[in-house]
Amino acid sequence: MELNEQEIVRRESLQKIKDLGIDPYPAQMFDVNAFAADIKANFDQEKNNYQDVSLAGRIMIVRGKGKVSFAELQDSSGRIQLFIKRDNICPDEDKTLYNPVITKLLDIGDFVGVKGEVFVTKTGETSIRVQEFKYLSKALKPLPIVRRVKNEETGEVEVFDAFTDPELRYRQRYVDLVVNPNVKDIFIKRSKVINTMRSYFDDQGWMEVETPILQPLHGGAAARPFETHHNSLDMPLYMRIANELYLKRLIVGGFDGVYEFGKMFRNEGIDPTHNPEFTAMEIYVAYKDYIWMMGMVEECLEKVCTAVTGGTKVMVGDNEINFAGPYRRISMYDSIKEYTGIDVSEMDEEALRNVCKELHIPIDNTMGKGKLIDEIFGEKVEEHLIQPTFLTDYPIEMTPLAKKHRSKEGLVERFELFVNGKEIANAYSELNDPIDQRERFEEQLKLAARGDDEAMVLDEDFLRAIEYGMPPTSGLGIGIDRLTMMLTNQSSIQEVLFFPQMKAEK
Repeated sequence: MELNEQEIVRRESLQKIKDLGIDPYPAQMFDVNAFAADIKANFDQEKNNYQDVSLAGRIMIVRGKGKVSFAELQDSSGRIQLFIKRDNICPDEDKTLYNPVITKLLDIGDFVGVKGEVFVTKTGETSIRVQEFKYLSKALKPLPIVRRVKNEETGEVEVFDAFTDPELRYRQRYVDLVVNPNVKDIFIKRSKVINTMRSYFDDQGWMEVETPILQPLHGGAAARPFETHHNSLDMPLYMRIANELYLKRLIVGGFDGVYEFGKMFRNEGIDPTHNPEFTAMEIYVAYKDYIWMMGMVEECLEKVCTAVTGGTKVMVGDNEINFAGPYRRISMYDSIKEYTGIDVSEMDEEALRNVCKELHIPIDNTMGKGKLIDEIFGEKVEEHLIQPTFLTDYPIEMTPLAKKHRSKEGLVERFELFVNGKEIANAYSELNDPIDQRERFEEQLKLAARGDDEAMVLDEDFLRAIEYGMPPTSGLGIGIDRLTMMLTNQSSIQEVLFFPQMKAEK
């Protein structure tokens, strides 16, 4: 292992700490009874509160080499200044320990525990007067030092030597979280998205469940799967591309409403809105349809946006998005006609291919009618759907798992929710006719034979399940990553994933 100069110095410091009889990685716990942010927000000099505090965290700044030192401690809530005076932390002990431990061997990034009292310095800084100091963990690698300097003329805080390289930040998210405090806020909001949604569903009486990640068939969506092999069973297994078919089996089993937050895996490319591993929420509610589901989505997302941002409006790039319902509703065919001037509703596959050529949309021979329509929509319509918009009533060829439209021949009862030009939700009135479902699966097999590696497979067990009878049901999937991107105004999915997939490190 090759070490740089700073890493060598830190290992030498580590050995010196051990030589002093100090354990740099003690096993015993350290009791914490206060946090930096709470102290800075609530300390009152007149009340003289916080006079027996115990904090733990990383040292981020060290100043002073004599009998008095100042440091900044960063815990999970923020930073606070430490005032460390030799006579306070070792009044009865050998004071020769103070100088090497505090002024020479303490490094930025080290974890320490301190006990003491809160006071305000002459410069007005709320600080901890340290009375006890304990090493909790020695850091052997130096953190990037991000300097924040207040501009005396403008009053603005200027940042220097910031840890901003995206590849480094994503590979070393643990460092990113330490030195870029705003990053942690993104993930706190992501957690709030999930928890608010979960609470909303629980209040309706729907049950959170878990379904298999390793599946014998890759069903429930049009996507290329990851394949693996189970040695003991001697059979191929697939990382799930969706949990839809298993959740609908539970509706067959008698649950009125089930939902799952789960990881999905699709063997696809990586771009600002796609990662091979992503999080989706899927929910299925018996005796409902896609029209009811649109209203539920409006109500749910309005609650989520309010919980995360404090209101229903949020900036996404240059656009102000309003998540308060009702949302615009427009059919797939009408949207294409609105933005291209072309009515594709009565076209066959050959005519659609000609339209794609006219519009300079790349296609190939594996694409059937449904994929051609989807390509036209994706190239010419999607980017225009900025405010929340329900795109409804898809061609039957595009959606093998949705119920035929109750009044429009050749369509299914489906909607996708588009926000800021991106799809974040997909819902159906679920197909519960087992004969129709088998025919749809067989059509997918024909597409697979033409070379469509995203075509669905025929799932005999799922067909058997709905042959026992499945009630009218509406289902919905929401992409948690994309929703979080919008509510935190991030342009890349990598910013809302703790550990995005990346190429092998060189």
